[in-house]
Amino acid sequence: MKKLINDPQTVVAESVAGFGLAHADVVAVHADPLFVSRAGGAVSGKVGLVSGGGSGHEPLHAGFVGRGMLDAAVPGPVFTSPTPDQIGPAIAAADSGAGVLAIVKNYTGDVLNFETAAELADADGHRVRTVIVADDVAVEDSLYTAGRRGVAGTVAVEKIAGAAAERGDGLEQVTEVAERVIANVRSMGVALTACTVPHAGVPSFDLPDDEIEVGIGIHGEPGRRRVPMAGADEITAMLLDPVADDLGLAPGDQVLLLVNGMGGTPASELYVVYGRARRLLEERGVEVTRSLVGNYVTSLEMQGASVTVLRLDEELTMLWDAPVHTAALRW
Repeated sequence: MKKLINDPQTVVAESVAGFGLAHADVVAVHADPLFVSRAGGAVSGKVGLVSGGGSGHEPLHAGFVGRGMLDAAVPGPVFTSPTPDQIGPAIAAADSGAGVLAIVKNYTGDVLNFETAAELADADGHRVRTVIVADDVAVEDSLYTAGRRGVAGTVAVEKIAGAAAERGDGLEQVTEVAERVIANVRSMGVALTACTVPHAGVPSFDLPDDEIEVGIGIHGEPGRRRVPMAGADEITAMLLDPVADDLGLAPGDQVLLLVNGMGGTPASELYVVYGRARRLLEERGVEVTRSLVGNYVTSLEMQGASVTVLRLDEELTMLWDAPVHTAALRW
């Protein structure tokens, strides 16, 4: 194993500290317990947004803290949920009096720990609502979750709900917007190689050079099936078709198309996938009106990609276009 780290036990703390130094104009890092908040503190009168989960998926979630997205993010150990002791202070830091929405990916540890933290925060006088992102169409149950996993669709939930909060919507309205995005977003991913968790020191699974894992999660979980390596167009169809079918896309639908890298795939290859995915959608009569291509929800150094489609309406499009200024997403 070759990694630019000092000690597997301190890699998350060191990484988050460096992130805070690099983006001090956008975020503030709190070391004990570890969480990241918006620079300058909670915005008075605005609903706060909090998310988090295991590290190793950067820039998710800390990279999306800032104007127009999250107010706080809680990084756990690599591929391991943060604890309620971390999440609670993040909720408090994000609450300016208008309440807090917790955006949680559907992994058992994340759900249980955020649920516990929300209950404790409620007892302390914070109004907290929670939404669960479960956009992965590959499997119903995995090693880490009951039901569908939360993957790259989380970016769309955080961006659009963040814009609703930024424009002044109340807690119930921001929650409704987040739930509307969740209902209309689907994803599926593929791995060309496994990743290596620092404290494990060995790849998460064995994958021969001539095979790919279709339908993987973001923790190196097994996928829907293992198939021989194929061309990019064929692999893209394996991802896009189940996503489009599950969404029930119809001619005339307008969508956001996100092609997300898993950490080790060059941008040039992601754009090959994007081009084929877009053509497949257009063949269905679906109009791609918004696009995003890059590494947004990764799995350490895994080579691979995921395809996410969000069905848009006029309001969701407006909220997606709204200004955002974070370390990883800004316009």
